Amino acid sequence: MAIMKNNSNTESVEQETNTSSLESSTGTSSSEEPQAELTINDLGIMKNIIDIVSARGAFKPAEMVAVGQTYARITAFLDQVSKQQTGGAAQ
Repeated sequence: MAIMKNNSNTESVEQETNTSSLESSTGTSSSEEPQAELTINDLGIMKNIIDIVSARGAFKPAEMVAVGQTYARITAFLDQVSKQQTGGAAQ
C-alpha cells in the first residue's frame, strides 16, 4: 500500500484514468456503475489499520500529522455514531 501526500491533481487524474479504463473494459458509462458503499464497519477497520501500521513504523514523521488528523476524525465520527445508536436504542 503506497502512502501519497494529498495531491488533488494526481487523485483526479487517477480517478479519470480508472473510470476511463472501466468504461472501455465493460462498455458501460459511469452513470450505469453501481454506487460505491462505505460502511461504519469499514471505517472501524480503517481505524484498526492505522493503529497497526503506525505501531509498526510504516509512516514517515512528516506523514504522521495527516495520519493522526485522519485517525482523530474517524474516531470522532465512530464515537458519534455509537452514541446515536446507543441513544436511539434507549428511547
